[in-house]
Amino acid sequence: MFSKVASCALEGIEGLRVWVETDLDGGLPNFSLVGLPAPSVKEARERVRAALRNSGFDFPVMRITVNLAPADLRKDGSAFDLAIAAGILASSEQIPAEALSGKILVGELSLDGKVRPVPGTMAMAASLKEQGQEDAALIVPLGNLPEASFVSGVTVQGVATLQELVSFLKGEINLPLGKMDLEELLTEGNKVNDYPDFREVKGQLAAKRALEISAAGGHNILLSGPPGTGKTMLARRVPSILPSLTLQECLEITKIYSVAGLLDEEMPLITRRPFRSPHHSATAAGMLGGGRIPQPGEVTLAHMGVLFLDEFPEYSREVLEGLRQPLEDGDVTITRSEMTLRFPSQFMLVASRNPCPCGFFGHPRRECQCSERQIRRYRLKSSGPLMDRIDIHIEVPSIEYCELQDDRIAESSSEIRKRVEKARELQRQRFQDLNINCNAGLTHRYLQEFCSLQREARQILGRAFDSLSLSMRAHDRIIKVARTIADLDGENLIQAHHIAEAIQYRSFDRNY
Repeated sequence: MFSKVASCALEGIEGLRVWVETDLDGGLPNFSLVGLPAPSVKEARERVRAALRNSGFDFPVMRITVNLAPADLRKDGSAFDLAIAAGILASSEQIPAEALSGKILVGELSLDGKVRPVPGTMAMAASLKEQGQEDAALIVPLGNLPEASFVSGVTVQGVATLQELVSFLKGEINLPLGKMDLEELLTEGNKVNDYPDFREVKGQLAAKRALEISAAGGHNILLSGPPGTGKTMLARRVPSILPSLTLQECLEITKIYSVAGLLDEEMPLITRRPFRSPHHSATAAGMLGGGRIPQPGEVTLAHMGVLFLDEFPEYSREVLEGLRQPLEDGDVTITRSEMTLRFPSQFMLVASRNPCPCGFFGHPRRECQCSERQIRRYRLKSSGPLMDRIDIHIEVPSIEYCELQDDRIAESSSEIRKRVEKARELQRQRFQDLNINCNAGLTHRYLQEFCSLQREARQILGRAFDSLSLSMRAHDRIIKVARTIADLDGENLIQAHHIAEAIQYRSFDRNY
């Protein structure tokens, strides 16, 4: 007695079809799982056995062999439980085997037969659409139904218990269909605005200006200054001035969070840009992604949003140097002996640091206790090649008491955001035929086409290139920052004052 049921596995953030083949034969009772299963998959034997019995079905006292094909793909997680149980029921003729045709079963079984949610159902639904298998019905746990139904053109149905699935396969009941109004969810999500506001920040006009430019062009930025000057306070307000997500960007981010199992049950659609702030004790695998079965790291969870690294030099050198590829390419590639996976990581890096270990080097009133060697060693924790990939370097100085007592209302985040969105709209129109989201994503081949410099601006850039011994990468990034400044001014041609301001944001280059 043989049956074949379709299920789905995850490889990175993509779904892959897996066939669950079940064979019942005579001999000593045994339950074997083959096809390169991970320990979490092997444990399905006990979950399925208990779920079948507690749901009122017979568990065959026979030699049971379940093969997960293709056999060379490593399977992990509990998403195969439902398909394995259905395969055993079909092989033992407790349900009609032909009823499983054209259906893909995904879900974890509890011991009492309930179907529990599993991560990555949205990615699985998206893979069906990409592979042209929209005619197949994806049956997922009821808790996963909203996120899986975000993918248009794919039939998604939700099931709550094993008994409910059997009744459906016998034609006795219908399962609820997934249907979500994405536009309404996006509108509702955009109404929520609980980000801290720039209005609350006293002084620091130069830093606010730099962060506005950074948000307008998607540029990486480093804030440097003594303790207590507001670096963290400024960084946490960056999401409040970033432009709203498009529906396509929402779906892309939601797919990543679905795989990571981080979606909110009440609001499964991610409608706001992510803000990730990992502790400086984070490992390279936690930051970049990894594990035996690689999972998305912080750089991927910050995709289309902000990755904030507070106390930048305190992160391990392995973590900091590992940021080079995602900062340059917009994705991270993880290679294992069995697979090579690519995770998207187009994030905006916001980093902060002190000028020295004690934090008071260059302070007008506090004396620095560090030696020159300690200061140099501390600064060199952030290597030259890594600093080269950060577009904007800005000093955040101590503020005077009179600034704290200034009763004038500072500019709000909503006012800054209007200028940022206007600049981003110019960039969307400029790059509409290219796979580029903002000025920070410009590659060298497009600089000549989209970044025309005034003659005087070229001369200023040439002098800065020689005097600061800039690299080619720094040269290109100065032009991209100047392009953003010009966009904020509504100018098509990059003028001398645009380049001059962009060069000011590379002041740390002289330290390397």
